[in-house]
Amino acid sequence: MPTRSDAWLAAALVVLSAVASLLVDSGTAYRPPDALGFGFAVASATSLLWRQVAPLAVVAVADALVVASTASGYAVTVVQWPAWIALFTCFTVSTWWVRVTASVLTVAAVGGYAALDRGTVGPSELFSVVMVLLVSAAAGEAVRGRRAYAAAEQARAASESTMRERARLARELHDSLGHAVNVMVMQAGVGRRVFADNPEFAREALGNIENVGRDALGELDGLVRVLQDAPPPDFSVLVDRVRMTGRDLRVNTDEVTLSPDTGRALHRIAQEALTNALRHTSTGRIDIDLARVGDDVVLEVVNEGRNLTAGPGRGLANMRERAVLVGGTVEAGPVEGGFRVRATLPVSS
Repeated sequence: MPTRSDAWLAAALVVLSAVASLLVDSGTAYRPPDALGFGFAVASATSLLWRQVAPLAVVAVADALVVASTASGYAVTVVQWPAWIALFTCFTVSTWWVRVTASVLTVAAVGGYAALDRGTVGPSELFSVVMVLLVSAAAGEAVRGRRAYAAAEQARAASESTMRERARLARELHDSLGHAVNVMVMQAGVGRRVFADNPEFAREALGNIENVGRDALGELDGLVRVLQDAPPPDFSVLVDRVRMTGRDLRVNTDEVTLSPDTGRALHRIAQEALTNALRHTSTGRIDIDLARVGDDVVLEVVNEGRNLTAGPGRGLANMRERAVLVGGTVEAGPVEGGFRVRATLPVSS
């Protein structure tokens, strides 16, 4: 199916052919413009309608019309241009045999023109023809190279986007489900230790495990369905989960209105920091402080303990990645009497 741009191109060449026939003096050696000569020009221009559908066939037709027009005694002033445009189109195609075949057909047409033209075809005329041939081929090759580069860049961008999405999925699963599973393990351990002496507390621990597991399944379902826009769970739910393990948790937070992206990042960072605190220390107080400082919100999670260092897992790396994505930073390391995670994020990301 011819494209609209090719239809306009063909129409423009037909109009130019008519104007050239009236204004350009072909010289005494050539047959004066008439209906047949104009018909050759119109047929050649019309063939360009299919240059993107069947470029090689258009080259063959345009070249044949050049030779036929020359054999009929007409100058090639107008009829030649569709042939060059068709050659250019063939060189924009990635298939090598199309380019080679189009070149052979064009060279053959040039030979027919040189043999049949009524005028003098000397070195100057042949040099001009060869230059136009080379320019047409080089321009087509440049377009093909640019398209190939654009396609490669698009593929690379798609691959990077996929990798970023995979990394984001991994962070979401690690931060949300990892925290829930860690709480369940802590609850199960407490229940097992007091099962004989305090069965009522053990039963309560089992109930908490059930609730946390149900919440985790809900989060997983939310991740699968609406990962991009799903809001994080309420911060109080996170605090309640930690307190279910029996740990002493102190919370000091200010009311801060955050953008959705910053809110999600802050929640996941706090979740991972608390998960690490529960995983690496079995006793000691955990302090959570949240406050607005200028245009930033600052979160600090400090857990008591001795000889605490950063572990080899993905937790701290995930926290830093989340902070960077919204334009913030995360600092984590041992402090006097424990371990601190400090996140500084912009209120509006």
